[in-house]
Amino acid sequence: MPKVLLIEDEASIRAVLKDILKDQKELKLDVDEAKDGQEGLSKLENTAYDIVFCDVKMPKVDGMEVLQQAKAKGNPATFIMISAHGTTELAVDATKLGAYDFLQKPPDLNRLLITLRNALDKNNLVRETKILKKKVSGKYEIIGNSAALAEVKQMIEKVAPTEARVLITGPNGAGKELVARQLHEQSTRNHGPFIEVNCAAIPSELIESELFGHEKGSFTSAIKQKLGKFEQAEGGTLFLDEIGDMGAAAQAKVLRALQENKITRVGGEKDISVNVRVVAATNKDLKKEIAENRFREDLYHRLSVILIKVPALNDRVDDIPALTEKFLTDIAQDYGNKKKDIDKNAIARLQAHNWTGNIRELRNVVERLVIMSEGPVIRPEEVSKYL
Repeated sequence: MPKVLLIEDEASIRAVLKDILKDQKELKLDVDEAKDGQEGLSKLENTAYDIVFCDVKMPKVDGMEVLQQAKAKGNPATFIMISAHGTTELAVDATKLGAYDFLQKPPDLNRLLITLRNALDKNNLVRETKILKKKVSGKYEIIGNSAALAEVKQMIEKVAPTEARVLITGPNGAGKELVARQLHEQSTRNHGPFIEVNCAAIPSELIESELFGHEKGSFTSAIKQKLGKFEQAEGGTLFLDEIGDMGAAAQAKVLRALQENKITRVGGEKDISVNVRVVAATNKDLKKEIAENRFREDLYHRLSVILIKVPALNDRVDDIPALTEKFLTDIAQDYGNKKKDIDKNAIARLQAHNWTGNIRELRNVVERLVIMSEGPVIRPEEVSKYL
C-alpha cells in the first residue's frame, strides 16, 4: 500500500486533497498529513513515504526547505510541489532540488491524478530496477572465505576503484569472469556498461570488426556501419576474455587503443577516441606465449599493470560447502522446486574429488545430484554414484 504525505498549511485544501486521494480506491493509498513544514520534516524522519505532496509557501519551514532537507538526508520519497504562486523559475528550482513535478494551486484534478499515477509508476520501476540489479549482482558474487580466495578479494577491493588495467589468470572454470565483474561493480565505472568479448570464440578474420567496428562496405557482408566493443563499452569496462587466443593483427590494434585511447573502425580512416577500462583474462601462460612469438610482450605489459591469479578449486576446497549451498539455492530457484539439502559426509566426498573442471564442474555435479538423487537430502552414496 503506497504511503502518501500531504504537507499543507491550509486545512481546507489539505482536506480536499485527502478526500481526492482517498477516493482513488484502486490505488489503495495510505494518506497522512502535516499542517506545516516543520511537522512534515518530523514525519519524514520517522516514516517511509512513497509520495509527498508539499506546498511551497508555508510558515516556519517552507516547502523548498523541506524538499532540500529531505533530499540532503537521502530520503527516497517522490516530491510533488504545489504552489498558488508558481513560476517557471520556481518550478525549475524545485526540479533542481529533486522534485518530481510542480503543480499550480488549486491543482487541476486530472493533472493531479495523472502526476500521481506517473510518480507511482516511476517508483515501481525504480524498485524493480533495484531488485534486478541485486539479482544480477548476486549472480556474480564470489563465494568462499578460504585464504586463497581472501587474497583475491582483497586485491579486487584495492584495485577496483582505480583505473589500472588488470590481467586475470587462472584455469578454465575457476571464476575469472566473476573477478572481472566485481572489478567493474566496485569501480567508479559501475554505472557504465560491462562488455565482454570471448577472444577464443570469434574467428580471427572477424575479431577486428568485433572489437573496433566497421564502416559500411568495408567488406562483402558489411551492409551497414557497426560499432565495435570498444565503442559499446564507452564509460564502462571492456572484458577481453581468453586474450591469449587473439591473433597478431588484432593484438597490434588493441595495443594502439591502449596506448592512445583511440581506435579506427575496419574500413575507416577517422580516429575515434574511447574511454574504457580494459580488463583481460587468460588460462594460458602468456610469458611462454611471448617466448614462442605468439603474444606481444609490449601488449602483455600494457595489460598486466595489476595481475590477479584466481586459484583452482583444488586449492580452495574449504569453499566447497559454501559453493554447494549457493548452487543448491540457485538450482531450486531455476527449477521452481524446493531446495534440497546435502549430508555433511556427502560434502566431504565432494571435497575429496579432483576438480579438473573447477567451479564450473562443481556446478554441473550439484545440478546432476539435484536431478538424480532421491529424497530431500543428497546422500554420500549418491555423490559417489553421480560424481
